[in-house]
Amino acid sequence: MGKTISKDGTVIGYDRTGRGDPVILIGGALCDRQVHSGLAAFLAPHFTVFNYDRRGRGESGDAPPYAVRREIEDIAALIAEAGGSAALYGISSGGALALEATAAGLPVTRVAAYEPPYLTAAADLEANTRTTDPVPGLIREGRAEEALEHFLRATGMPREAVAEMRTTPAWPALVAVAPTLVQDFAVMGDGSVPVERFAGIRVPAMLLDGSAGMAFMHDAALAVAAAIEGARNVTLADQTHEVSVDALGPVLIEFFAEP
Repeated sequence: MGKTISKDGTVIGYDRTGRGDPVILIGGALCDRQVHSGLAAFLAPHFTVFNYDRRGRGESGDAPPYAVRREIEDIAALIAEAGGSAALYGISSGGALALEATAAGLPVTRVAAYEPPYLTAAADLEANTRTTDPVPGLIREGRAEEALEHFLRATGMPREAVAEMRTTPAWPALVAVAPTLVQDFAVMGDGSVPVERFAGIRVPAMLLDGSAGMAFMHDAALAVAAAIEGARNVTLADQTHEVSVDALGPVLIEFFAEP
């Protein structure tokens, strides 16, 4: 495992595999770098892959107070480790973070994001504005387990499935990483696509979604692609938010290998 130091002194842990042009993988909510271990192995024959733990997760440290710019600085430190420029791929809120890092002007060569969970329907945005999600507040109050349960239910997981998950060996690890949900909420902002910021992206961009996933994810991918000049949208057949490496990997290889 490699380690780099972010601008604020936080240690960021990562795995480096493969050879070729560098690609950095960015996980979403409740995920450490293990979520991309299969994808990293798939891409490694073609690229040098940096699969890292976002701050507060796995082998990476953290330092309060949190700010999205600090996660962007973490990516900047990884890009420096990669030689000064790199392509980015992120899933869910990690996809939104990849786009934010690119819009911030980091030396990104290409950016791909799978189902960044923005809201585009007027009713959804209005409801999101009127309703304060309790997750960040529960985290601040030290009620991580309650926050985790609320988040899982809000993503559509049935109550019975959440109750069953509580009995599994994975539950304590999820509770331990639940405080990082504050980061993901901050990355997503008010839930709307930051059109003006993303309009400043001037590198090749690809927005992906799954045909078997939630409709709002497809709408979000289209909206983000429309905000970025020349961006493309690719819908992967029969895929949900839990996208398979076999479906995603070849598309990323083709995109990142383009001259």
